[in-house]
Amino acid sequence: MIMTPRQSDILDRARQMGRVAVEELAETFGVTVQTIRRDLTELCDAGLLARTHGGAMLPSGVTNIAYEERRRLSAEAKEAIGRAAAALIPAGASLFLNIGTTTEAVARALVDTPNLMVVTNNLNVAQIMGTHPTAEVILTGGRLRRADGGLTGDMAVETIRQFKVDIAVIGASALDGEGDLLDFDPDEVRVSRAILSQARTAMLVADQGKLSRAAPVRIGSLRDLDRWVTDAAPPPALRQLCAEAGTRVTIAEPAR
Repeated sequence: MIMTPRQSDILDRARQMGRVAVEELAETFGVTVQTIRRDLTELCDAGLLARTHGGAMLPSGVTNIAYEERRRLSAEAKEAIGRAAAALIPAGASLFLNIGTTTEAVARALVDTPNLMVVTNNLNVAQIMGTHPTAEVILTGGRLRRADGGLTGDMAVETIRQFKVDIAVIGASALDGEGDLLDFDPDEVRVSRAILSQARTAMLVADQGKLSRAAPVRIGSLRDLDRWVTDAAPPPALRQLCAEAGTRVTIAEPAR
C-alpha cells in the first residue's frame, strides 16, 4: 500500500510499542477516532497490523515479525535488558545464549566480562562474541534459518546436550498472562528446552512488549526460571506468579 504520513507514523509507533490504541492516536494526531479507525483498517488490510479491541498491534500469532523489524522493536529496552543481564553474569561463567535480538543485546553487553565460555545456536551472537578478547565461543551445528541466523534441529539439540553450563540466557517471542513462554518455530522451541535442561540456572530476557504478542508453541513457564530480566514492572498477576515460584524479577534501568 501507499501510506499517508500519518499511517507511516502509526506503523512506526506500533513497531516501537507493540500495539496502538485508537483514542490515543486520535488525540496525538488531532483527528477523529473514525479517521484513525480507517487508517488502521487500511494498515490491517495490507497485513502490516492486526486489529485488537480498541486498536491494533503488530501481526503475530502464527508468523513471527521479520528479523530487522524485531531488532528495531523496543530497541532501547532490549539494550537496557542486555546491560542488566550481563551485570548478573560473573567472570569465568559458562553460558548458553539462544536465538533472539534480546540475547544479542546481552552478548554486546558482555564485552567487558572476562573468560567466558559461550555456547550458542545464534550466528549473530557468535559474531558478536567473536570479537571478545577472552571468550571461548562454541557454535552448535544445525539447520540454518537464514532469516535471523538461527541454527535449529537435531544437530543443535545434540550439541547442547553435551554441555552443562552455569547460566542459560534465553529470549522468547511472547509471554502470556499465565506466565508461559511462547515461540513460533517448534524446532527452535526444542533447542530452547534443551538449553534450559542443560543449565544450572536459567534467565529469561524479555521486555514488556512480549506481553502484547501471541505465539503458538510453548517453551516453558516463568515458574521454570530463576530470573526474569525485563524493562518495567510486570503486571500484578505475573509478579505474584514469580513470587510464588521464587523467580526473581530484575528491572533494567534505562541508559543515562
